[in-house]
Amino acid sequence: MKHPLGSLLFLLLLCSCAPRNQTTDDGWISLFDGETTEGWRGYNAQEMPPGWVAQDGVLYFDTEVELEQDYTGGRDIIYGEREFDNFELSLDWKIPPGGNSGVFYHVKEGYGAPSEVAPEYQLIDDEGYADIHDLTGYNSQFGAEHPEQLQDWQSTAADYAMYTPDPAKKKLNPAGEWNTTRIVYTPERVEHWLNGELVLSFVPYSDDWKEKRNSGKWKGAPDYGKFRSGYIALQDHGSPLWFRNIKIREL
Repeated sequence: MKHPLGSLLFLLLLCSCAPRNQTTDDGWISLFDGETTEGWRGYNAQEMPPGWVAQDGVLYFDTEVELEQDYTGGRDIIYGEREFDNFELSLDWKIPPGGNSGVFYHVKEGYGAPSEVAPEYQLIDDEGYADIHDLTGYNSQFGAEHPEQLQDWQSTAADYAMYTPDPAKKKLNPAGEWNTTRIVYTPERVEHWLNGELVLSFVPYSDDWKEKRNSGKWKGAPDYGKFRSGYIALQDHGSPLWFRNIKIREL
């Protein structure tokens, strides 16, 4: 006869060894357990870059807002446990005044940064970013009429430097407050959602997509958008960042 206490200890041990990032009954996979950085690592690295912390249900990057010209990068992180092709990704995020970040998908390693190869859902302080950072030099190379201003293709929820969100549908909470982002990717349609509203959609690899891909910012990045599966990544862009409730399901 088995001892009840022995059975209980066995069950406790089994639970403690179970993976933190489990799939729920409705197919959602949690990419962040709220307590550790398990599953995450630096881009092109085996460990997390310094500054990233998991605490009280939040994955955050602990730093100060830096001037754009001082940005050196190298602190982007990926969920390195597995790659995804067709998916629905949901997460909450917030940034400080002047903050900047992004969510990448279909990331492949071996490049200078995820931005060289992967599409990005932009996260930024739409209202205050240009007040803190000098954008004139950067935006002038793309022929912007007002290069000192944040461009629509650089704004929150944009498919960065590709597709712009509908301002009439966009409900962005101000810097310092939580927002919810959802990205849906299928070969037929990509959707960007912000705080419960569908703010843009496009057909990947369509003629329109290829025209945008081969002009503007990405004409000098031959592998941008090349891959149809890859890692999920979060961008450090020289400001504090906070993420929570990071989950994904395959479609």
